[in-house]
Amino acid sequence: MQDDGRNLQTIPAGALGLLPLESCRSIGEEVDKYLVKWRRVREHEHEGDITFTGYTRDSYLIKGNCPRFGTGEAKGTLNESVRGYDLFILVDVTNYNLTYKLCGMVNHMSPDDHYQDLKRMIAAVAGKARRITVIMPFLYESRQHRRTSRESLDCALALQELISMGVDNIITFDAHDPRVQNSIPLNGFETVNASYQFIKSILYSEPDLQLDNNHMMIVSPDEGGTNRAVYLANVLGIDMGMFYKRRDYSRIVDGRNPIVAHEFLGSSVEGKDIIIVDDMISSGDSMIDVATELKKRKANRIFVVATFGLFTNGLAKFDKAVEDGTIYRIVTTNLTYQTPELLSKPYYINCDMGKYIAYIIDTLNHDTSISDLLDPYEKIQRLVSKYIANNGDLS
Repeated sequence: MQDDGRNLQTIPAGALGLLPLESCRSIGEEVDKYLVKWRRVREHEHEGDITFTGYTRDSYLIKGNCPRFGTGEAKGTLNESVRGYDLFILVDVTNYNLTYKLCGMVNHMSPDDHYQDLKRMIAAVAGKARRITVIMPFLYESRQHRRTSRESLDCALALQELISMGVDNIITFDAHDPRVQNSIPLNGFETVNASYQFIKSILYSEPDLQLDNNHMMIVSPDEGGTNRAVYLANVLGIDMGMFYKRRDYSRIVDGRNPIVAHEFLGSSVEGKDIIIVDDMISSGDSMIDVATELKKRKANRIFVVATFGLFTNGLAKFDKAVEDGTIYRIVTTNLTYQTPELLSKPYYINCDMGKYIAYIIDTLNHDTSISDLLDPYEKIQRLVSKYIANNGDLS
């Protein structure tokens, strides 16, 4: 558990309230269990103060939903008061598993539908909460973060819209391009990475890794993700490489310029375990192409690591890549919807982010800095040292 003494030097910004939308229901309930557990055993001298009224509760979940009419229209409703609350709203805009009826037909919810439901819940709060923080793991429209021709700037517009509705802080994970925060320069925007959770999950599942330059390398699948790869390589003390995606800019396929070839920049990968790290796996074509290129260069085991496992074209191609020996393990988080099929795959490693989100919420509710949570360098160092000292045994 985190440092209670630091948190208890400040009073809460308001009574804590968690409002997970249906898309984030499971992880919201997990976060709630951690918070209830921590605050129930937390002892402090201000326990009886009026400023800590309601600090310990059986649950911090706020009941609310977004019922729909037969036309597909909806409204946001709250079943209890949130006046004076420090409210945290959680939403997963990529959860396509949820459905609604439109004129008798069943529709799967799109990111646009989830975003509209988020706005409905903020509107239902009607300015009564003391502070609103939106936790949106996959940032809405983050792939449309810049203008290259006559294009809309959807992500920037969405951020500005949320701020205009009364949102004070926005927390996301591994934003496709963090510079989109320039659209709301006077408001809170944090992009969190899952580096510690990735390394922890891999080390717990693989007891025979050798964490040195001769046996392991971090690889970025494109130039846009080099910062991510550099951080991991630096904290593990190993080398890194990257691929340059050569694209055909004369054509557009599925909204993007198709990749012609992957050019590798880096030292030899022969015989080394490789961690390919990226922000998301969408169709998976790019990751499999990169893994194939590394195998051509005689790489050993290949771990495909991404914050968001969307798998928009299914898992068949990954099954084949694992069967062929191209990919060894796939590692993603539970920040987006995970199908039962994915969770059942023997090659899949799931990174649970519920405890991490609970740490962030608990700390922010006390108006305490989350800098150490955003940069887990020391935690990773301790974990790696324990792994090496115990010859891969972290039990």
